Amino acid sequence: MIQVFPDGRLVFDGRTYQCALGWTGVMDAADKHEGDGATPAGIYPIRSVWFRSDRITLPPLHFPIHEITHTDGWCDDPAHPDYNCRVTLPFNASHETLWREDHRYDILVVLGHNDNLPVPGMGSCIFWHVAQDNYGPTAGCVAMAANDLLAILPQLQSSALFEILKC
Repeated sequence: MIQVFPDGRLVFDGRTYQCALGWTGVMDAADKHEGDGATPAGIYPIRSVWFRSDRITLPPLHFPIHEITHTDGWCDDPAHPDYNCRVTLPFNASHETLWREDHRYDILVVLGHNDNLPVPGMGSCIFWHVAQDNYGPTAGCVAMAANDLLAILPQLQSSALFEILKC
């Protein structure tokens, strides 16, 4: 189990790592809404790992792996039927672009928040990804150094859970 604490600590296998969280902190997943900047508390499965093959070489992992391309996006428009799903760009509704010039989505782990029959407006695009150099806040994701992500991911089994704690 990976545990994330509201003070910016991620703990796995007895080791503590620095991480960044949403700019408004951690809130109960039931209170989460699109655009609030909060990281939703809860226990989430890891759905898949996406990566930029032009920047990162992934070791063998126990999760579905996808190479990010210029046409990959993730819908964050609560009014769209593809809300909180991967979409192909160009896309006519609000979305995250997965191919970014910064390095934040060089490794992108999709967490199972609001994805099993997504509830419109309850939050989308909750990822575990690469942090800014200064560990600046995210829009609601969990972010950490790329080398830390690459050290942890190969150790995880497909049944691994990701717990975000509120207190």
